[in-house]
Amino acid sequence: MTRRIVRTLGQVATATVVTLVVLFFLDRNFRVLPNALHEYLPTHHAGLVITDITATQCSSINPFTKCDLDPEIWHRIDKDLYLGKTMFSSAYVYVRRKREEDLTPQDRVVMDVTVGRIDPSKADTGKPTTNSGKGGVGRHGHQEEEHWESRPLGIWIRRSNRRTASDDKNAVTAVDVLFGDDAVEAREGWEIRGTPLLLAGSGSSNPAAQITIRRGPPREPFRPQPRINENGKFKIVQLADLHLSTGTGNCRDALPKDWNGRKCEADPRTLEFVTRVLEDEKPDFVVLSGDQVNGDTAPDVQSAIFKYAQLLIKHKLPYVTIFGNHDDEGSLPRSAQMALVESLSYSLSKAGPEDVDGVGNYYIEVLAGGNSAHSAITIYLLDTHAYSPDEKHYPGYDWLKPSQIEWFRETSQGLKKKHKEYTHHHMDVAFIHIPLFEYRLPENPWVGTWMEAPTAPMFNSGFHDALVEQGVVMVSAGHDHVNEYCMLSQEVAEDKPPVPKLWMCYAGGAGFGGYAGYEGFHRKIRVFDFDMNQARISTWKRTEFGEIDKRLDEQIIVDGGRPIAPMEE
Repeated sequence: MTRRIVRTLGQVATATVVTLVVLFFLDRNFRVLPNALHEYLPTHHAGLVITDITATQCSSINPFTKCDLDPEIWHRIDKDLYLGKTMFSSAYVYVRRKREEDLTPQDRVVMDVTVGRIDPSKADTGKPTTNSGKGGVGRHGHQEEEHWESRPLGIWIRRSNRRTASDDKNAVTAVDVLFGDDAVEAREGWEIRGTPLLLAGSGSSNPAAQITIRRGPPREPFRPQPRINENGKFKIVQLADLHLSTGTGNCRDALPKDWNGRKCEADPRTLEFVTRVLEDEKPDFVVLSGDQVNGDTAPDVQSAIFKYAQLLIKHKLPYVTIFGNHDDEGSLPRSAQMALVESLSYSLSKAGPEDVDGVGNYYIEVLAGGNSAHSAITIYLLDTHAYSPDEKHYPGYDWLKPSQIEWFRETSQGLKKKHKEYTHHHMDVAFIHIPLFEYRLPENPWVGTWMEAPTAPMFNSGFHDALVEQGVVMVSAGHDHVNEYCMLSQEVAEDKPPVPKLWMCYAGGAGFGGYAGYEGFHRKIRVFDFDMNQARISTWKRTEFGEIDKRLDEQIIVDGGRPIAPMEE
């Protein structure tokens, strides 16, 4: 009996240890446990300045190493510099912060930060200045700003004695970490400083960790109002399924594999394709229709998001985003990603009502030309979620919920009176990620390329009928990367010609981080051209390889404000 008890206790102890180890690795290596938003986004409290920066490295098998500093003194940027990819090591950047009004004459404010192996004061003279690395003192007892102080992992800081930094726009007020040799900043007033952090034991598979700083107070993002051009035109580019990573990413199903004589890296090639189309088409607006981020290869989602955001900011293009099924499989939930995207310039993205299912149910009004306050186009954007909540009865992907459809109906009804004030035909369009049930009906006429079975939900939510009921003329989706057709749903009655109801388009996948291995598929980007003089919508696609200067499958899908049947070739 005693032996049985001892054996049972031993089994319980073993199971407990195994459970703890599993939980440890789930949290550290696979990062399936979500962290709060504030753990990923740097603190932007107005009036705070940085007074010191340091970094810690620790090992779970070395008890003499330590990652945690006194939280009463130090604020940790909660991003493991190894991104949870090492079995035993962790590292973090810490900052000391103080309110400007609490600064004393003895406090020193960080004025500059860089990262590198060499003392920055050697850059001009080749020799360190007096007391370099220790913070020299000048004739009047003040810290001399040309002296740099060394910190772990190759961090160098330059500090100055200040009673207040409120009148000095160069004071560092926030610090963050981004990842990847291709990391870029998309936030106003932020910049990446120096080389990647000198992280011991960081293998080539680990994206480089980079310090980024903001000087001065937070800046309000610039949000332009979309408006029809004076010639009555308005052009939208839809970017679907970019599948960006933390770091450059690996190409999947790339054709050709030899990319201009270079090794195919997914994100650079994707962004080069996007850049070419944006510069060729010169759109007025961009819709990112989900799976911007390739979740399992994006342990730092923020770094992936900034790649497309920085590109659109550079081209001064207003844009909106919705989520796909992969966006939140990395380090950030949808609510945190939307909060981040909402904070960026040129982004018109919105989380939407809290009492409606999903994150990213909202609409954008495109105003008429000149100084008109009337809406010419309403763009509806909805969250199609991810995977089926009822795999037994409806395997596959999720669908729009009743609260979303009701929100859409009520919103559309509420806007109609105002829209009638527009002197031309007002048009409503919509964008989603996962296609509607009706996308899979081959009896409908379609134009373009149908390469894979549509992975629309098996459950019909009724959203198609709601779109038709409210007069939406076109909806466009992503998700199925190698489908790039536009399909017309029709009302068919006996002994009568079919009546066009709604155009349902696919954009075609643009990103090399996602699949494309069907019959030699080349990545695509879809363009929608609105001519409000004719209440007409034309659409075409651009390809990454082959006929790169050609408008593929160009067609008119709406004329006189109504969907029309596809024209015969």
